[in-house]
Amino acid sequence: MKFKAVHLRRFLLGCAALLAVAPARAADRADIEAPRVTATLEQGLAVETGSGLQRNPRLAIKLYCEAGIMGSSEGYFRLARVLARGPAYLRNPPLANAYFALAARLGHHAAFEQFDRAVVSAPLLDDCRAIDVGPDIESFDLDGYLSALSPSKRKVAALIRRHAERYGIDVRIALAIALAESNLDAQAVSPKNAQGVMQLIPGTQERFGVTKPFDAEANIKGGLAYLRWLKARYAGDWERVAAAYNAGEGAVDRHDGIPPYRETQGYVRRVLFFAGFDGAGGI
Repeated sequence: MKFKAVHLRRFLLGCAALLAVAPARAADRADIEAPRVTATLEQGLAVETGSGLQRNPRLAIKLYCEAGIMGSSEGYFRLARVLARGPAYLRNPPLANAYFALAARLGHHAAFEQFDRAVVSAPLLDDCRAIDVGPDIESFDLDGYLSALSPSKRKVAALIRRHAERYGIDVRIALAIALAESNLDAQAVSPKNAQGVMQLIPGTQERFGVTKPFDAEANIKGGLAYLRWLKARYAGDWERVAAAYNAGEGAVDRHDGIPPYRETQGYVRRVLFFAGFDGAGGI
């Protein structure tokens, strides 16, 4: 989809009248997003601001893009914000305008305020992953990121470390899955009723004997049991394991590998990137 500046201006002016009477600014709030989206936004903010690890606005753009692909207007808004006001080597006001407009189109109120009518917007890219931010980012400081989380989330991470080896799951993969699913939020609930740290749907809870999905330890054990089962099914192929955890083993089997879903492809890259697996490639 490509917008010209004149169309953007007409669109923004038309929508502004509707949004002026909106009773709430809910679309601006990251905390109403699905857990996977919220997790990605929180991770993007951590790398953008340098919370626990070195600041990396290039990686922030990548993570905000992934949140946008999952349907988040906040993700596109933050992506545009970095392009508009980030380091000089990343600034691209015309492209920032395009993503502010996209965020506005998805209902983000603050995007209207940030859209710069003095700048001619660039054509909107078909996929924000194509934004040129330089070379692939090859590593993620997992320990540094975890160190800056709240005490309650650090306790959840400690539970994962304690139990992962017992289930034959690499600790880094277990932590990466938990970060991608809920950012270690034991109370997280998705629109599809996936619950807890590992975001287990009721059917998976039943399969692996989880009766208290909001008990962090019970949920983690259930998620690790599922990962162990997937590891055996796919002979330790972590790309397929991660894809199946996201999209279901049926989708992986039908496509004989990672399904051609943008969200699942991004999820697999993100998990392997967080885990720091050799050969995973950059993000």
